[in-house]
Amino acid sequence: MQAYQQKAEVVSTEKVTGDIYRFTVKAPDIAADARPGQFVMVRAGDGLDPLLRRPFSIHQVAEGGLVQILFKVIGKGTQAIAGLQVGQHMDVLGPLGRGFVHNTMQEHYLVGGGIGVAPLLFLAKQLLKKNEPSAIRVLLGAGTKAEISTLADDFENMGLGVQVSTEDGSLGKPGLVTDLMVPLQNENKVMVYTCGPYPMLRAVAGVSSDKGWACQVSLETIMACGLGACLGCAVLRADMNGYVHVCKDGPVFDADDVAWL
Repeated sequence: MQAYQQKAEVVSTEKVTGDIYRFTVKAPDIAADARPGQFVMVRAGDGLDPLLRRPFSIHQVAEGGLVQILFKVIGKGTQAIAGLQVGQHMDVLGPLGRGFVHNTMQEHYLVGGGIGVAPLLFLAKQLLKKNEPSAIRVLLGAGTKAEISTLADDFENMGLGVQVSTEDGSLGKPGLVTDLMVPLQNENKVMVYTCGPYPMLRAVAGVSSDKGWACQVSLETIMACGLGACLGCAVLRADMNGYVHVCKDGPVFDADDVAWL
């Protein structure tokens, strides 16, 4: 699939919480080809500081060539992006990587942790084109209510059933998102789609395996190029025979293909 580099105009900004932002940009070529689970590499401004782009999952696409990203400010690069105003531009490269594979499973579980919720909204919209809302279950985890309540509302507004866990107990069930998975019983064929921090993904993969559910994981890692040139995002294969690279071979993998060390 071809990747495009575009000077994308910022058309809207939203501060979800103190350090989590949602930006919508106009990038028609990227929007036309994007698939759930793919990502973009973004740079704010024309200078070389910061030098490297930052990777972001594609949160949503919309008519008019719009692409949305959800991100957390954690350093100079994301701070520069968060400082952009409507009408300014960011340099966007994408869509990149391998996304989620839609299949004929009878039920679909979307499991997100923290900022890892980002690609699941786009996925949910695509799944709804071929599935009834009752066939899609959304399980979301975060540290606090402030981090997840707005995002949970997005899924609920689509008519989907949503369960939430927070580590401080401020919303939903106290604990981790995997605590929402353990009690679930389902005799139908289930596909789990998940994105979040590595420890969470490992736990979700483990619960899915125990229950006999298929599982696709979207790995989060540091990326320098996003194109497979720098080889900095290597992940050990499950058979311990070499590595895959998150930017080129992923970011979405079958959970059984990853060595969960």
